[in-house]
Amino acid sequence: MSYQCPLCHLPLNVDANNTSSISYRCSNNHQFDQAKEGYVNLMPVHHKSSKNPGDNKEMMQARRLFLNTDHYQPLRDAVMAQLRQHLPQDATELLDIGCGEGYYTSEFVQLRQQFPDITVHGLDISKVAVKYAAKRYHDCDFCVASSHRLPFADHFFDGVVRIYAPCKGEELHRAIKSGGILVAVTPAPRHLYQLKELIYDGVNLHDVPVENIEGFELVVDQQLHYDMTLSGEEATALMQMTPFAWKTSEQVWQQLAQAQNFGCEADFAIRVYRRC
Repeated sequence: MSYQCPLCHLPLNVDANNTSSISYRCSNNHQFDQAKEGYVNLMPVHHKSSKNPGDNKEMMQARRLFLNTDHYQPLRDAVMAQLRQHLPQDATELLDIGCGEGYYTSEFVQLRQQFPDITVHGLDISKVAVKYAAKRYHDCDFCVASSHRLPFADHFFDGVVRIYAPCKGEELHRAIKSGGILVAVTPAPRHLYQLKELIYDGVNLHDVPVENIEGFELVVDQQLHYDMTLSGEEATALMQMTPFAWKTSEQVWQQLAQAQNFGCEADFAIRVYRRC
């Protein structure tokens, strides 16, 4: 197995002495058990900033409801196209950082048509999201862990996908092979503009500067923009899965819930970097 111990960073190996369940142990005897759903929790308690970091159950359910409508299918297709074009031809390891409930991660399994030996990994800080993902998608390897210290060996990945998720540049440089790629997705200026209008008196558009990641070369800078028409339930779920939810008044929640056709823009910056 590819995991590293989050405590001492030594390799984790399957514990052959544990016959009742799968567990991983390093040479310092730090042990991590695989949950019945199939994921492994590599997030030590003292590494957490709160009791249950990441998306809670309500946020995860909102994400699942909205993403299952496939309003973000164009983004998923665009990321897949970049992976198909830019992954090294002998790619075997791909990581989805901030995988959530697995909407994008599960799609990446289709890459096996072109890269037959590829293993797809999903990582998120939210235990409730990873639990759901692992229970639903059995063709991916999921773990609960911090994106700031990826529990994988140096130069392990051929590709990493980072959709909105944070991760330090030096950590990406450590974990990605020379010649490997990073596909990074961030909101572009007009993303969810109509939702913002409901909250703020004036919406200021800001350019999304190209991130300079030491040791990486930018090879693609793509903008994906399209219009969505949402039902009241979909618009409410979309608001719930954004940071704007904390600033949304009860009046706005009611307005969204009663909407029959709520028009909203999707606007993404998709950038592909290759590790030098």
